Amino acid sequence: MSRNKYPTLKDIQDAADRIKDVAVKTPLLRSAPLSEHLGAQIFIKPENLQRVGAFKFRGAYNRLCQLSDVQKARGVVAFSSGNHAQGVAAAAKLLGIKATIVMPSDAPAMKLENTLSYGAEVVKCDRETDSREEIAAAIAAKQGAVVVPSFEDFDIICGQGTVGLEVIEQGRNMGVAFDGFVCPVGGGGLISGSATAIKSLSPDTEIYGVEPESFDDVKWSLESGAIQKNSHFSGTICDALLTQSPGQMTFNIMQKHVNSILTVNDEQVLQAVKYAWENLKLVVEPGGAVALAAMLSGRMDVKGKTFCIVLSGGNVDRDVFDKALRS
Repeated sequence: MSRNKYPTLKDIQDAADRIKDVAVKTPLLRSAPLSEHLGAQIFIKPENLQRVGAFKFRGAYNRLCQLSDVQKARGVVAFSSGNHAQGVAAAAKLLGIKATIVMPSDAPAMKLENTLSYGAEVVKCDRETDSREEIAAAIAAKQGAVVVPSFEDFDIICGQGTVGLEVIEQGRNMGVAFDGFVCPVGGGGLISGSATAIKSLSPDTEIYGVEPESFDDVKWSLESGAIQKNSHFSGTICDALLTQSPGQMTFNIMQKHVNSILTVNDEQVLQAVKYAWENLKLVVEPGGAVALAAMLSGRMDVKGKTFCIVLSGGNVDRDVFDKALRS
């Protein structure tokens, strides 16, 4: 059966049905301290409480569960600095699929250890000099395995879009309509899928993404009207958002639905990680805290409005977390 070029609300609803028995339907929480601090109604979607500690499990499972028996027998290959790695590894374990993950040698220890704990084979590479994509492609060619991209993939985007779908559905059940939705942006899978669902169900809700200021390829791309690439592969504490550029599919979807991309610096991110621990009682990794950082640093005018922010992951190494708490 043929399908649309880009995901639709129906595609995302189908993904929600596929993952409903394995993924966590994370709660939608109104934050009293954050709402009072900002003079707004602020709700949190804590994907740090998701299986593997990040939203990435949603897309990974939606992709892997649709593989044919032949494809499952040959295994899958992914490349990731950590959260997609864990999502693919965990999904593969549940489905009885061999997974090989190409990871940078400087990936956070927690993410590496967790990926291994799910039974995946890890192939390390140098973030600055090696191409993870080329290494993964070579492994896949040799094994006849399926490459599972971290964001530039129809089914991955649909799986990640279940975050936005849940936000609107949970909000409606609480009698809440959102003026804005804010989430972290790496390659654009989460914001593309979520925006597709949200704009279909709540057209007036504005969509905002947040990137590290030193890795603002999406902001630059949307402002210029063409895909732009970061010239470097490191330089931010937000390891989860270290992508070189958006994909063509995510870029096109973001062009259609995203109102604006904001940026935050590492100091603001560390303050947000600290705030989440002290005031929200949640452990959030730097890349997962950028939307909160944008709120706390005054990058957005939310006074008197109702917003939802996504905390996209909670896989933070002890030394980084300690640095945040001391900031």
